[in-house]
Amino acid sequence: MRVLHFFKTYWPDTFGGVERTIHAIAQSTARHGIETEVLSLSRTPDEATRPLDEHMATKAKLDFELASTGFSREVFRRFRVLSAKADLIHYHFPWPLMDVVHFQSRHGKPAVVTYHSDIVKQRLILPFYRPLMTRFLADVDAIVATSPDYLRSSPVLAAFRAKAKVIPIGIDEGAYPSPTEADNDWCRSTVPEPFVLFVGVLRYYKGLDVLIQAAGEVRCKIVIAGSGPIERELRLQAETLRRDNVIFLGEVSEPRKMALLDNCLGFIFPSNQRSEAYGLSLVEAAMRGKPMVSCEIGTGTSYVNEAGQTGLVVAPSDPAGLAQAINRLIASPTEAASWGRAARDRYARLFTADRMGKSYAELYRQLGSRKG
Repeated sequence: MRVLHFFKTYWPDTFGGVERTIHAIAQSTARHGIETEVLSLSRTPDEATRPLDEHMATKAKLDFELASTGFSREVFRRFRVLSAKADLIHYHFPWPLMDVVHFQSRHGKPAVVTYHSDIVKQRLILPFYRPLMTRFLADVDAIVATSPDYLRSSPVLAAFRAKAKVIPIGIDEGAYPSPTEADNDWCRSTVPEPFVLFVGVLRYYKGLDVLIQAAGEVRCKIVIAGSGPIERELRLQAETLRRDNVIFLGEVSEPRKMALLDNCLGFIFPSNQRSEAYGLSLVEAAMRGKPMVSCEIGTGTSYVNEAGQTGLVVAPSDPAGLAQAINRLIASPTEAASWGRAARDRYARLFTADRMGKSYAELYRQLGSRKG
């Protein structure tokens, strides 16, 4: 069965959470006889079009971007050609141009949408986009939410419960490198004291400004690994507030990231807005058996980190509450170890790539047989 994935960005141009999810779906469904091609936009489409692991990454020329939305004239032709060869189309929401391409192509193939997030940051455009969005979601055959929490809390998905199902995003443990002794030595020399860890892109919705505020009351080091649009202002905030226990590492390699995860006391994920729809970094922490602290924002973060079972869940944007939760994790090693074991068990039950791939392959075949 041939499946065409369609989203505005993909590897090797960008490596965000949606892109990582598409890659994981492509890899895991290949084990079930699914042949995948991914169509996305690129400023350098000729150079970026290439085989990628077990699937093909194809690019159309990106003309310009507006409000985080890529636009392309060429993508209409590219999509028409590729959709004609596919048995099923897999869209990744949100991307308004995708909706236009869908209707313009009249491809007539079964179609599924993975609903990654409500539109949060670009709220001002939503009244103008809503009629097209509603028509698009009504026209596809199935909508996949990445957690039951998001399906329950999304006002958009409430209108489409009859065609919605939940498939959690899973990751393949075998795709992650094991840290070498040199990586562990680097970790111990870089952060010689006990520490808690955040890993991710430094974006506005990650709540890292709140974590830096909380750091004044936290009784250990806080390591922030990653870079992003607000890195400079976060570093300035930590310097201004004299948060000497906050350590910025910038981008780290995958083996060093694994070393940080293995050596930390726990994983801190203070995202405080619904733009954080799931939190793949939380799944990585669970995979490594780490207790977690996250915030209740009505999305998949509280599905991955189950309050009181795999860690602690606190109110968003509450520095005192966040500091208290981190300090409890530090002060209660027996309890923290129990949460870590439960996190690992929850990963094995719910968040493996094999489980996700099997679920998507079954959905593809159900939709294909229904339309056939």
